[in-house]
Amino acid sequence: MKDRQHYKQALAELQVELVRYQQWAMAEGEKVVVVFEGRDGAGKDGTIKRITEHLAPRNTRVAALPKPSDRQSTEWFFQRYVRHLPAAGEIVIFNRSWYNRAGVDRVMDFATARQQEDFLHDAPTFERMLCEANIRIVKFWLDISKDEQERRLEARRNDPLKALKVSALDGVAQKKWKAYSQARNEMLIRTHSAHAPWTCVHTDKKKKARLAVIRHLLHALAPADIYEKVDPPDPKVLFTFEADAINDGRLEP
Repeated sequence: MKDRQHYKQALAELQVELVRYQQWAMAEGEKVVVVFEGRDGAGKDGTIKRITEHLAPRNTRVAALPKPSDRQSTEWFFQRYVRHLPAAGEIVIFNRSWYNRAGVDRVMDFATARQQEDFLHDAPTFERMLCEANIRIVKFWLDISKDEQERRLEARRNDPLKALKVSALDGVAQKKWKAYSQARNEMLIRTHSAHAPWTCVHTDKKKKARLAVIRHLLHALAPADIYEKVDPPDPKVLFTFEADAINDGRLEP
């Protein structure tokens, strides 16, 4: 009970600072993209909900794009995502993003080897172009253990309130665990950059992960008079990606 009360209080305090940040960002014309990637069940939906709960709906958008249409499949790959980029004063959160091409598209053979390679080559350039257009990018990889993923996917299947979260891909998430790990590793190594770095988050403990993500957003985006009041995220929960993390236990194998 005490831990729950502490979490609720900490979350409320951080959400106040998020509102203060958005007031500043709207006045300054800031343009922000936040990318959430991770395995099925890693906690993207819940984390995004806590971030957006008290923000201005007109200036905050969540893009969770469906499978591309036949027409979209013939477009330049990044084209359907460009349509959702922010204007001045807006925050756009991608609940899965162009990185589908390096994850599920690769593991499930939804894209050719040439398409996958082109993406890994082009993504850092695309993101540099966004930065040059004064769009600030924050990229999160939410990392979950295999056992915890299995538990959460099973809970989805047995909870009627979570029926809309169940997808056909849930059934292969565990079977293709190693393939997803290999895809994640190459994606992080090849698309981590100074202008758009990856931030990794341990999400087996959802509440700690949510608090760490919000703390990081405030430190990454807010002006000093806001972020100086916010404790930095716990480094045991959240860290900037580096290649050593793949083998030293910081990322799930």
